[in-house]
Amino acid sequence: MSQQFKLNVTARAQTGRSASRRLRKVNRVPAILYGKHSSPESLSVEGPEFIRLLKSVAGRAVLIELARTDKTEKALSFLQEVQRDPITDKYLHIDLQEVKADEKFEIRVAVRVTGESFGVKNQSGVLEMNTQQLRVRCLPKDLPEAIMVDVSELKVGETIKVSGLTPIVGVEFMDLTGQPIVSCVEPVAEIVQEVAAAAPVEGAAPAAGAAPAAGAAPGAAPGAAAPVAGAKAAAPAAGAKPAAPAKK
Repeated sequence: MSQQFKLNVTARAQTGRSASRRLRKVNRVPAILYGKHSSPESLSVEGPEFIRLLKSVAGRAVLIELARTDKTEKALSFLQEVQRDPITDKYLHIDLQEVKADEKFEIRVAVRVTGESFGVKNQSGVLEMNTQQLRVRCLPKDLPEAIMVDVSELKVGETIKVSGLTPIVGVEFMDLTGQPIVSCVEPVAEIVQEVAAAAPVEGAAPAAGAAPAAGAAPGAAPGAAAPVAGAKAAAPAAGAKPAAPAKK
């Protein structure tokens, strides 16, 4: 089971943009708690406490026990979404999802790679992450903090998919079995060299026996444009003398 954290929350009677701005001015973050069996509740969280929580969580899937100032009972939840201002970097809003100890729920869990890939170590390969998070379904007590993927045997040209994950007791993977998670690929420089070697060199003569381009006159030099039907001969440049008649 993943580690459990605590967070103090306060009910808020006023909602809307103006109310949210007033909360942020006093260093509190507006929040909402969604429940499967109850109506959404508007809450607020102390800003510094929430920042400390996020640092402790460090991207893991964890359960958060909400301590209410207006209620004795505590709610068990997880972070559904956190909105942050891209300019000021301040937290704008928090979405919490309530869970029950005896009910399964769905959550996105981060993927973590372990081991050193055979392809990276011995074949100069490069690891490529195709999926950063996976959807799982489980009881709160079975929630994994992360999905660990061992890449020790992964060679260049191979991919680990959802179907190749090590089973976790009590956890059901909800993504498609064929979804790729991590691959070992050739270095980009080598791929570019292979493409460059396969591409024809500009101005190079065509291979022996190659058919001339459509519309090209027989015997025309490679790359020479075919004359356009009905086109007149080019007029001599202004001021140029006509060519002298050939001597008999």
